[in-house]
Amino acid sequence: MGGALIQWLRDQMGFFPDAADSEALAREVEDTGGVSVVPAFTGLGAPYWDPDARGAILGLSRGTTRAHIARASLEAIAFQNSELVECLREETGLAVDRLLADGGATANDLLMQLQSDLAGLEVHRGANVEATARGAAGLAGLGAEIFPDIGIAAGLHEDAIVFRPAIDERERASRLEGWRSAVDRVRST
Repeated sequence: MGGALIQWLRDQMGFFPDAADSEALAREVEDTGGVSVVPAFTGLGAPYWDPDARGAILGLSRGTTRAHIARASLEAIAFQNSELVECLREETGLAVDRLLADGGATANDLLMQLQSDLAGLEVHRGANVEATARGAAGLAGLGAEIFPDIGIAAGLHEDAIVFRPAIDERERASRLEGWRSAVDRVRST
């Protein structure tokens, strides 16, 4: 829902003319001002699996601005991804210590830093943010036995910038608790 949330802010709410402008708007404030956005436009997926949940903007006050809502929206994207990382860790026992990020949203430095902070790991943005074709080529190379192992194919990823967590574990846990409380308020069950 990350891309859909930013499109909604652009198209339905008129917050900015271009999705890339979400970063500049969100940077107008230091934090969300207590605002939480839960973008359950079509319910909630993993780890909640609640198709009847509905989206909400919580914590509004007279001082809330479009910038607070934009920042809370970027945080919502990062929170959702962070919960998926936690699920992956719990379900597989893998020690996930970094994310490789690509796609248009990765051009947003604030989003990438929020992702690093809220997931508690490094986020590596590739030199080519539209790396889907590169990934497909790597998989094809594996299938055609051009690459002998997945390590070679994964090596096609070239880091341009690495984002490292800038908050401590206590702040991270507190912010995740706030997110989960907001999610609980929109759940149907």
